Amino acid sequence: MTEAVFQKERHIKYFLRCLKTFLPSLYTSNDSNRVLLAYFTVAGLDLLGELYNKTTSEERQGYVEWIYHCQVPSGGFRGFTGTDFGSERRTPENEAWDPANIPSTFFALVILLILGDDLSRVKRTECLQWLSKMQRENGSFGEVLGTEGKIEGGGDLRFCCFGAGTRYILRGKCGDGLEGIMDIDVDKLVAFIEACQAYDGGIGEGPFCESHSGHTYCAIGALTFLDRLSKNHKPIALLSPKTGPFESLVRWLVTRQTCELGDDEEESDEEDGHGVDEIGPLSATVEEPSLDTKVDQLPVVPPETEDSLRWAGFNGRCNKYADTCYSFWNTASLNMMNRLTLVDATRNRRYLLEKTQHIVGGFGKGVGEPPDLLHSYFGLVSLAFQGEPGLESVDPALCASQRAVRHLHSLPWWQETKR
Repeated sequence: MTEAVFQKERHIKYFLRCLKTFLPSLYTSNDSNRVLLAYFTVAGLDLLGELYNKTTSEERQGYVEWIYHCQVPSGGFRGFTGTDFGSERRTPENEAWDPANIPSTFFALVILLILGDDLSRVKRTECLQWLSKMQRENGSFGEVLGTEGKIEGGGDLRFCCFGAGTRYILRGKCGDGLEGIMDIDVDKLVAFIEACQAYDGGIGEGPFCESHSGHTYCAIGALTFLDRLSKNHKPIALLSPKTGPFESLVRWLVTRQTCELGDDEEESDEEDGHGVDEIGPLSATVEEPSLDTKVDQLPVVPPETEDSLRWAGFNGRCNKYADTCYSFWNTASLNMMNRLTLVDATRNRRYLLEKTQHIVGGFGKGVGEPPDLLHSYFGLVSLAFQGEPGLESVDPALCASQRAVRHLHSLPWWQETKR
């Protein structure tokens, strides 16, 4: 059985193409999310250890300037420059036409850190003031501020994670220069996240919603950001081993690993003898079959074999096929909970490298699918968690290289006040 090979050079070429040439036309609808696409691209090259080798200082400075062009005067970052109608035309009445949004703000800050910027031009005070206005009464966060300061957009755990992450980056350990700036309501945010845990242990987008690995990651990521800045440490159940919420969540995350890859060919109607043109007797459509008949009609599920268990990726919900990005969402959550060793790393690696790693570089969503930026980056990160040679180590909450995290922690507001 040959060893799966990580095609590093092909991945480098893939991310360089995405950075320095036009993206495929399918990305057109994501024009307003350019900051997110920039994050995947820049962070991908950084994770491969080639960002500073394959780009010039002038190019990197150009990327920094573009990010700052996305900064909104009243705080936060927009998703792209297309909505910027000029600061001289901006008024309190029309600023809702060009709003900052929480995801773009978080990703813009992370990109700046990866590029080595010191965040000195970030409107830090304004951004944190804006952030506190984005929190709803139930503790969750919206996406943008609309007219008359109304909180608009989704209220699920994605925005909670990005809100907590933005706070983490900009408040720092000592909160230097933020005297009198109102903080978010941390207790309400924690309570909202805890209320999103479902009966099976997983976490949904909101209370009483179906468990989902992506939202689970956002929940654990938000709690990790909050916990790292906690001065009066109050234990969080979802981060505390041996508590019911923690253990049931670990169990749910581990059971997301699956050998159901979605690469089996479906039997055609002709093959199973039940074509659409086949007409049976009228009595057969009227009579209710017996229980024994129903049991006899159940499909035969063959037992797993050594070959079928060779690959095991992750799904995001029960009874779904594996998907490259869920190798990230699940392993990152387990990493933050210090339970990554429960994963079958060998089979996850084989799934990523032999089933979704693409011949031109990057990773596809599933078996045989073309690469895209999101799945390509998350495929790399999941491999990095497992110590894949050729990849930098990654902070699972910030979802950026440890080098970028060290740079963040070197900034003035991260230095502990000396007494």
